[in-house]
Amino acid sequence: MTVKSKAMDTQHNGKAKREGKELFISRVFDAPVELVYKAWSSPEHISQWWGPTGFTNTIKIMDFRPGGKWEHVLHGPDGTDYRNEHVFKEIVPNSRIVYTHVSYPKHDMEADFIPMDGRTLLKIKMIFESVEQLDNVIHVFKADEGLEQNLTKLNKYITTMTQEKSFTITRELDAPRELVYKVWTDPEHLAKWWGPAGFTFVTSKLDLRPGGMFHYCMRSPDGQEMWGKFVYRDIVAPERIEMIVSFSDKDANNVRHPWAPTWPLEQLSVLTLKENGNKTTLTLTGSAYNATEEEQKTFDENHHNMEQGFAGTFMQLDAYLAEMQK
Repeated sequence: MTVKSKAMDTQHNGKAKREGKELFISRVFDAPVELVYKAWSSPEHISQWWGPTGFTNTIKIMDFRPGGKWEHVLHGPDGTDYRNEHVFKEIVPNSRIVYTHVSYPKHDMEADFIPMDGRTLLKIKMIFESVEQLDNVIHVFKADEGLEQNLTKLNKYITTMTQEKSFTITRELDAPRELVYKVWTDPEHLAKWWGPAGFTFVTSKLDLRPGGMFHYCMRSPDGQEMWGKFVYRDIVAPERIEMIVSFSDKDANNVRHPWAPTWPLEQLSVLTLKENGNKTTLTLTGSAYNATEEEQKTFDENHHNMEQGFAGTFMQLDAYLAEMQK
């Protein structure tokens, strides 16, 4: 049963459209604005994806500031080189980039980065000197198709950027997938196994739907109360759950990790469950979400500690599943 899948806005499906001398395209990326903007604003990153399918590029200069130059060479799949020169006109960090492409075909490009609940809506407008010029670049250079391919390559690169910084743990569970899914989605079951070893549940409330929340309070062995929450983004029962995980207060406001002040305020966690006979392969992937550089560094340096923490939690899950099947 599918509870609800994340709906990609059909108005932003990555197809180029034209109006007069302007070419438009927009697409939603499953990554925060800061990450998408970073992929555009650094020569280290943009060199990895810029250009249509089959093209690579070499960055000569990228002086990323208003008035700065960006010069690069696109290398076509047939070996032809295409030299490009741009001048940046406007830069608003994590929001907007505008440049003039001063080599042929001359045009302005505007890129707007718009946050959408943890994702990013990227809107691009290419403004040519005349209708006839745009007609020509579409006919000769397939500018519309190239723009679509460019965003597809960007999407793949952003996925790679996200995965490289993620934490993954996999465990084989001796229980059918429907049961494993149930103990992840029922608050009465979650209270019996979720959390660090030695912690007990005080209270919890679960609203299982995209946009809904699991909000809970646990008590540590020394009596300290700690609140946390999952905010569900995508649920495909009994296969997959995507959620934003964070520490919280009793009113469900995000708060800092009680023992690690530079820990990311939010993490994106994706749980997948695959059938393996009467067993279930569980994979949990986590990544820092909307994190600062300091928070990302803290997250990256603590993968081993996360492995140890989840090992204890999943031992409790194993024991609980075994008890349920007696």
